[in-house]
Amino acid sequence: MSHPEREIRKGRGAQSRQANRFEALQEQPLEDFLEHQRISGESEKVRTGYLRVHPKTIVNKVSSPDVGMSYSMNPYQGCEHGCVYCYARNSHEYWGYGPGLDFESKILVKENAPALLDRFLKRSSWKAAPIVLSGNTDCYQPAEREFGITRACLEIFHRYRHPVGIITKNALVLRDMDLLTELHADGLVGVNISVTSLDESTRRLLEPRTASIAKRLETIRKLSDAGIPVNAMLAPIIPGINSHEVMDMARAVADAGARSFGFTVVRLNGAIAGIFTEWLHRAMPDRAGKILSQIRACHGGSLNDSRFGIRNKGEGAVASQIHQLAAIARKKYFAGRKFPELNTSLHAAHKSGQWELF
Repeated sequence: MSHPEREIRKGRGAQSRQANRFEALQEQPLEDFLEHQRISGESEKVRTGYLRVHPKTIVNKVSSPDVGMSYSMNPYQGCEHGCVYCYARNSHEYWGYGPGLDFESKILVKENAPALLDRFLKRSSWKAAPIVLSGNTDCYQPAEREFGITRACLEIFHRYRHPVGIITKNALVLRDMDLLTELHADGLVGVNISVTSLDESTRRLLEPRTASIAKRLETIRKLSDAGIPVNAMLAPIIPGINSHEVMDMARAVADAGARSFGFTVVRLNGAIAGIFTEWLHRAMPDRAGKILSQIRACHGGSLNDSRFGIRNKGEGAVASQIHQLAAIARKKYFAGRKFPELNTSLHAAHKSGQWELF
């Protein structure tokens, strides 16, 4: 498959709209329009739109045994951050949209998420277990500034003294420091901050609408200074793009106060393979072939591996080198540090109303 060199679309990760695999009829731009874009260098302007939706449930049971969480919830579907490698792109197809530009420009806003969460936490059958905000898409993406759904959910977690985890790469999490501090006082919150590179030029290409690296390290520092436990997610590690930064990233997040770090080796599942490949040939045309070859070397000659326990770790010499660097980084920068387990003991009394007796 050829990839004609074209200027990269600025401000977006995906370089084109992608067909929804579940749709029988597909829209395709006319060839003469594509030719005009190629010659003129113009590209379709993509504006972000918000669509209000009202799902019937909000807390999801996570059945995958290798993702480190049992329950998750996502106030938004789709993500304006536009990370080109994002595994969540595939899920946008279940809502009737494409995994490419649709994923980062058609954001579904779950307005009734706080009410659904309140109802869920009050169930007599529910036994407290950490629920992670952003198991799929970032709960602090730009839409949160307008809609405030994540903050409303944190207020409910605090009301019921229920443990909550957060995954984000947006400094907007600091807006809710008051709630996070109150949750932390009872051991009810842990924050995972994603750091994918220390190079701003790489960050802008990989994750065009995310917080800068400086902002993310500052976020780790401010949360840590407040005592709130932070785990840094150095993920994904992409051979030939950020794999040489493992030690430097680990040191940077440790210096900022992170108590631990995790990482994954990139895998390009489903539609992500085509989206990433198209982006790579535009963003790094001189290195694209080598990078794709190294990714395949981590997954038995494929861009993806779906085997639980192996898919996010990779195999082979390239993956082994990444794991060795991570092991050295943990020993050198994180000795004696530990990310705590969240407190599940308070919810039952607050759910039943017994706390009102005191």
